[in-house]
Amino acid sequence: MLHVAVAVIRDAHGRVLLSRRREGTHLAGLWEFPGGKLEAGESIGEALMREILEETGITLQAHRPLIGIRYHYPEKSVFLDTHLVTDWSGEAHGREGQEVAWCDISRLHAYPLPPADKPILTALRLPSLYAITPPLANEAQLLRELETTLDAGIRLVQLRMPARDDLAALAKRAQALCEQHGAALMVKEAELARELGCGLHLRSTDLMGLSHSPVADDQLLAASCHTLEEARHARQIGADFITLSPVQKTASHPGAVPLGWDAFSRLLEQINLPVYALGGLGKGDLEVAWMKGAQGVAGIRGVWAFT
Repeated sequence: MLHVAVAVIRDAHGRVLLSRRREGTHLAGLWEFPGGKLEAGESIGEALMREILEETGITLQAHRPLIGIRYHYPEKSVFLDTHLVTDWSGEAHGREGQEVAWCDISRLHAYPLPPADKPILTALRLPSLYAITPPLANEAQLLRELETTLDAGIRLVQLRMPARDDLAALAKRAQALCEQHGAALMVKEAELARELGCGLHLRSTDLMGLSHSPVADDQLLAASCHTLEEARHARQIGADFITLSPVQKTASHPGAVPLGWDAFSRLLEQINLPVYALGGLGKGDLEVAWMKGAQGVAGIRGVWAFT
């Protein structure tokens, strides 16, 4: 499998840098995130620095893992070791004669990209923190804490509530708050997700009974996973991302055996989707989660803003 260093570089306006593959190369004419294969004995950091400087004239100063993708083309297999560049200098230009373009994330669909790059687009659109609502019976308190959580910068929220007659009405109020803050709402009931047009987060038991996505293509689809089998099935039905748990011991599931970070990281090598680490984690675990290959961290106590 060809190990390829890939850089997602953003400018001050939030646009990302794309380069176009030249004639005579594999996937000629398609646009891609710049990068290239690792040379013998080279680290991922060294390869990123060298490739990006050679291709675009940009000097990388800081970066972190974003997502790892293993993809099999008919002619070769690649591992796209994708990093998000957080600091750089220079002016981007095609040093090898290739076209380059700064593209708004909302317009990436207008640039034909290799099929292996699709999870990178999803990872770019997802935040690092995924908040799950605590089990509050008081609707007013839940909405108050949701607004506080959104004010704190959370942009992805899962409304996890027990079945109740007024769940749809509560979800509509929660969705209105999320929309005011530019955040995405996920619910656990497929019918409710279709009614509201919001995201759907499948329970693992519901996931394994499905052969295709139960929501429209423009709605986020996620799933709770605990095993590689569940994660692979989520990918098969078109999930955009998953949570993988439990990473650490949790107060809510004291009997569950935690994966630990090493096993979590090994599972991610086989999933090819953005993955949120879940279980006994909080904002303080973000750096570790990124280094282990996760999109970020999901949780209640460690992410939700209690009032």
